[in-house]
Parts: sequence; C-alpha cells; structure tokens
Amino acid sequence: MSLQQDLESRSGNQCELCASKDNLSIYEVKPSLTGGGGVDGSLLACETCVTQIDNPDQTDANHWRCLNDSMWSEHRAVKVVAWRMLSRLRKEGWPQDLLDMMYLEDDDLRFAKESGDHLDDSEKIIHRDANGAILEAGDSVVLIKDLKVKGSSMVAKQGTAVRRISLDHENAKYIEGKVGPTQIVIITDYVKKMAEKE
Repeated sequence: MSLQQDLESRSGNQCELCASKDNLSIYEVKPSLTGGGGVDGSLLACETCVTQIDNPDQTDANHWRCLNDSMWSEHRAVKVVAWRMLSRLRKEGWPQDLLDMMYLEDDDLRFAKESGDHLDDSEKIIHRDANGAILEAGDSVVLIKDLKVKGSSMVAKQGTAVRRISLDHENAKYIEGKVGPTQIVIITDYVKKMAEKE
C-alpha cells in the first residue's frame, strides 16, 4: 500500500486533526522523523488545517477546538501536531486546559518542541545562516568552508551538504547534522541554507 492509502485507511478518509473530509493531503511533520515522513511521521490533513499550521498569522483559534478529540490519537504525528497547535494557542485559555490534560512520552515531547511553538516570541532563539536566512529544524545546509571536527581527525569539506539539521534550543549559533556517518555540531556562520530543490 502507498503512504496515501495507509493514511486514508488509518484515518477513515478524514482529516486526522479536525475530521473534515474535504481537500485532504499528506502532511509530513517537520523535522522529518527517522529521516523521512512515512506513516509514523505523517498524517492526513485538510487544506484548512495545513494552511494554519504552516502560517501562524492565519490561525483561527476556534477551528482548533477539534483538538479536544484528536489530541487523544494513538498516532505520534497527530499527537505532536495537536500539542504544537495547543501550545501556539495557549494564551486563549482553553488550549492550556487541554495541554494540562495531555501526556506525551519524552521522545514525542522532545520532537514536539522542535518547532518552538511552545515558546513566546521573546524566548525564541532564531538560527540564521551566513547570509542571514532563517534556519529551521529539518532544513538542509551546505558548508561554506572546511571545518575541523573536534575530537577527531576528520575535516568536513567546503561544499558538503548537511541534510535534516536539528537546532540547539539554547544557542542560536549551533546546529547539528550528519556529515557522513558522524553527527556533528556546526556553527551557523559557516553554512548556507540550501533551496528545497537542491
């Protein structure tokens, strides 16, 4: 079965967040779980939900009252998105009540926090590449100079692509990613964000 068929079967052909049956598509939760969406890292979502997840300025808080039901989903991707949206809307009052009831395993909670939706704007640490472009978890970057890897004889060469980076939530200058089999910390001054198609 294809991913689309798996998700349609799992969801009963409806949005896994608000139960709408219209304009459904696969939504991959960023940053990609286990190196790719797959069934665990994706959900079936309607156009309204996807638009509001990706565009916080277009969020209609009342639409998300649907999370009262979907936050109890057994599927990781659904729980993570529910937690992120409730966190984003918590100042409304009722989402905070739902968050107080919600439980996520430690790994799921760590993943949910990758988006930074639980932080106030003043608390958010913004990671920027050498050109000032904002970096987000799951982005791909390219090294713009040779970097010696601390604690090893390895040198990460200029031009090396580092895919699906993760962000250090305490230091805006640090990101992590894999160069070959090795997970390394990279300083943002030495990377350039890659366009999606590169």
